[in-house]
Amino acid sequence: MSTVQTPDQILGIDSVFSKEDREFAGVLRKWLDENVRDKIGDYYLEGTIPARELAEGLGELGVLGMHLEGYGCAGTTATQYGLACRELEAIDSGLRSLVSVQGSLAMFAIHHWGSEDQKNEWLPQMAAGKAIGCFGLTEPDVGSDPAGMKTTAKKDGSDWVLNGAKMWITNSPVSDVMVVWAKTEELDDKGKNIVRGFVIPTNTPGVEVPKIQRKLSLRASITGEIVLDNVRLPESAMLPKAKGLRGPLSCLSEARFGIVFGVTGAARDALQSAIEYTGTRIQFERPLSSFQITQQKLAKALGQYSQITLLAKHIGELKDTVGVRPEQISLGKMVTVDTAMNICRDLRALFGGSGITSEYPPLRHAINLETVLTYEGTHEVHQLTLGRAMTGINAFAN
Repeated sequence: MSTVQTPDQILGIDSVFSKEDREFAGVLRKWLDENVRDKIGDYYLEGTIPARELAEGLGELGVLGMHLEGYGCAGTTATQYGLACRELEAIDSGLRSLVSVQGSLAMFAIHHWGSEDQKNEWLPQMAAGKAIGCFGLTEPDVGSDPAGMKTTAKKDGSDWVLNGAKMWITNSPVSDVMVVWAKTEELDDKGKNIVRGFVIPTNTPGVEVPKIQRKLSLRASITGEIVLDNVRLPESAMLPKAKGLRGPLSCLSEARFGIVFGVTGAARDALQSAIEYTGTRIQFERPLSSFQITQQKLAKALGQYSQITLLAKHIGELKDTVGVRPEQISLGKMVTVDTAMNICRDLRALFGGSGITSEYPPLRHAINLETVLTYEGTHEVHQLTLGRAMTGINAFAN
């Protein structure tokens, strides 16, 4: 019998990453294996996750907002952050979502668009996992077209008064602070209401954050709403550097980058678990892995996993050097998520009946990726973004 190799060893995937990046990923993988892996199936079935406990542990490791500079953040490369997302999503997409929303949405918004007071107040706490953040953009009737948001922010003297509702907000029921985007009465040069962002402590009067129940996907993630009923805020709550949709869209681009890397972890975990299971499962007096159809499935998954991992690496390198454009992020998310989801679906069949239980990860990963396919820009939106880049024609317009 030949030597058994892991999915990463066959193509030498790890060799394309720096020693420092590999070492950090190894430390995080060890912590996750020791603290989360054996419990994640139960968290998924129970529809919850110990967000505060995990946030503090991940904060001690320096994972939260790790790609940001200063204010208690580690200031790592984008690629190292991507590898962290890969390890987190190898456990569960819900865990990566917790970190992604914290660092790439809430913290990034404050870091990039906030005042010094806002940065100093919130970022050190959030980096340490002592405060959990969320990001309020999506609304009950407004998803892919954020310009259609209905949440309003009106001036009343020197204060702002916010009214509206946000939907599908990761972390909101357990959050300490939220970044919320709203339309103001100020008009741009096209006569449209200008969007502004606000940093709001969750205990502010008029704020409610009900939990969304009965999810079939991303169950090991706490998802809720944000309901704003005449929420009065001082002028200092507004993100001073964000004016228009460029603010929230820049945050989404940051989060999408983490997804590009993250889903490769789900694919790797599904493939490794399938290799291990088929090597020990005996059928017709021989291991399931000895059958040609099994090996065909494993080989196909290996090829797909290797391709998306190298694509993620390339996008990380762009981000760390010359910069990455929105259409490049769209290409990454479109391809990696769809491919990872198909890998997990195909491999689930190798587990037979056991594959539909929480004991083995491929089906859980596949179901989670149905949500990842939708959030931070739906699959179709990224297709249209790339179509516009290739043809010069905006298919979003009427």
